[in-house]
Amino acid sequence: MPSVTHEALVELFKNRPTLAAELLHDALGQPVPAFTEARVEPSDLTEILPSDRRADVVVVLLVAEQRRPAMAVVVEVQLGVDANKPYIWPVYVTQTRARHRCPTRLLVVTIDAALAQWCSRPIDTGHPGLTLTPLVLGPEGVPVVTDAEQARAAPEVVVLSAMAHGRGEEGEAIGVAFLAAAVGLDEERRALYADVVLSSLNEAARRMLEAMMKSGYQYQSEFARSYVAHGRQEGSIEAKAQAVLAFLEARELEIPAEVRERVLASTDLAELDRWIRRAAVVGDARELLATNG
Repeated sequence: MPSVTHEALVELFKNRPTLAAELLHDALGQPVPAFTEARVEPSDLTEILPSDRRADVVVVLLVAEQRRPAMAVVVEVQLGVDANKPYIWPVYVTQTRARHRCPTRLLVVTIDAALAQWCSRPIDTGHPGLTLTPLVLGPEGVPVVTDAEQARAAPEVVVLSAMAHGRGEEGEAIGVAFLAAAVGLDEERRALYADVVLSSLNEAARRMLEAMMKSGYQYQSEFARSYVAHGRQEGSIEAKAQAVLAFLEARELEIPAEVRERVLASTDLAELDRWIRRAAVVGDARELLATNG
């Protein structure tokens, strides 16, 4: 089952089709054509892939009265290292390009800085000159939204801001900005986004926001209720474990099976945080588990 964090990020891009283009242009500095409409398209690629393989979101930017496709954006939410993705992502791009007959970009979104490094690695397809370099939006590229007007104009961006920065010192200000945006949302989106924002904030910010929402807040959306039984910490633990492995792989260190298994089996957030720091400096992956230091 995909994690609540993964599905929440996917929903942001589906609910705001322009979000992919906005982040490409504003956060990553990529040229985006002037478009009149952004439309979410079916993302299954069953022509050449099994039916259970599909991109998270495909957005097509349309221009002029003819609504001609000017650019397609394949959005992939990535919360952990997946050895299959360097083989699948080029297929997503080429298949989407062939389907819509327009330039196609791959936008990978992650809220983990270490994983962003792994996602950014160029993918050599083996054909001369055909290398795919994913465009990656990590937490450092997500704006810190604390302005109420900015939040009202782009509610999905303030939710993304909470997911990327809500654990930091700006958490309270982001939460207040979200409340300003929530007023104008329909009931379903308001409930879903409130669940996501609350679960993303640091403890002090969460208490403050819950008090402002008249206290006693319960998960309201059907989406969140379907995942909350799996534990609120599950996504955080999984993300940190994957971050440890991503750091080691990004440094091209061989990861023995026993190290990988130990990292993925850990449920201790403090231990995982310690391993993340050690993963950046050890010379051998086995040193990660050393009891000293």
